[in-house]
Amino acid sequence: MLRLSRLTDYAVVVLVRLSAAEAVQTSCGLAQGTGIPEPTVAKVLKALAATGLVVSQRGAHGGYRLARPLATIAVSEVIAVIDGPIALTACVEGSGTSCESQGFCPMVGRWDPVNSAIREALAAITLADMQEAAVPRAFRLPAPPVAAEPFLADKLLSSHG
Repeated sequence: MLRLSRLTDYAVVVLVRLSAAEAVQTSCGLAQGTGIPEPTVAKVLKALAATGLVVSQRGAHGGYRLARPLATIAVSEVIAVIDGPIALTACVEGSGTSCESQGFCPMVGRWDPVNSAIREALAAITLADMQEAAVPRAFRLPAPPVAAEPFLADKLLSSHG
């Protein structure tokens, strides 16, 4: 099973939460707003700041803010920051790891197209897309009513009365 780390999931949550803030946010405030433990939020923010996805501001009114809008941050970037390069197997180009069977394995290089397809798919999804998809149905505005028959209730009442 392909599975992202919990830290990557937390990083997405923190970034989306930062986008909703009008001012800089502290790690403590983000922890309270997301339900993620503060030490974990601090760890995620440190990694995100090191790669420029968030900007840290020191001082009495310090904290963190997004470096750029969610619409410009691909899911693949967040994964790479937290989990490292996207690589399905050890023999995928750019994985940074090696496989002891690489010298005689008939699948060497065969996973590259699959890995590329996954990487491209994740690069095409932004955090703004994730934010939009995350809105619970209960909080979405209902579709406006269709006014095809505006006096239908009156007609039904008059025909039965």
